[in-house]
Amino acid sequence: MPTLALIGAGPGLGAAVARRFGREGFDIALISRNQQHLDALAAELAGGGVHARGFAADVRDRKALTAALDAATSTLGPIEVLQYSPVPHKDFMKPVLDTRPQDLEGPLAFSLFGPMTAVEHVLPGMREHGAGTVLFVNGGTAVQPHPQRAGTSIAFAAESAYARMLHDALAADSIHIAQLIIPGAIAPGDEHTDPGRLAEILWTLHHQRGDFRHYASPITHGGTAGPGS
Repeated sequence: MPTLALIGAGPGLGAAVARRFGREGFDIALISRNQQHLDALAAELAGGGVHARGFAADVRDRKALTAALDAATSTLGPIEVLQYSPVPHKDFMKPVLDTRPQDLEGPLAFSLFGPMTAVEHVLPGMREHGAGTVLFVNGGTAVQPHPQRAGTSIAFAAESAYARMLHDALAADSIHIAQLIIPGAIAPGDEHTDPGRLAEILWTLHHQRGDFRHYASPITHGGTAGPGS
């Protein structure tokens, strides 16, 4: 079976994406910091017929992240789809006038170096397979910076630029890179940001392999910093 590696797996969007891809025959590698939470989520998904396993890692720890991806590949098989959607920390969201160079180390490690590490690690397998998909999930500040959330705005912009360049550079290798922008908070039952609806969009981005950037809803001034998990 193909494998989806879901970095930033949680009970909201992560679980919905796992169920959606699981219905299509994917095994799911759940990656986040807390092994106990991952095991509970995997058990919940198993009750719905989705085969999932948890692999704990902090995305800011490059060795731990690559070890988790290696363990996922060894346990479930080669990673065909990678989704990067961890929720940013609240302390990344200082006002711009209060933000110092050192305050950007955490956001950049989280939103730029983390996905770069993950992509670098799974890309050889995708190239060997001859296809693959990488899905980036970001909040509205990825495209509209917010002066009260400087760290995340800067880091998301860097992540977006990296993802866009990947999209262009890897198209000839049949490796599709797409970004989903979610302005505002993820809210169950909302017509735009219900986790099930977002999961359907992400499945479509993988399956149809179209343009790079997509919006869950129209972006307005003052979009929030990041999606819920």
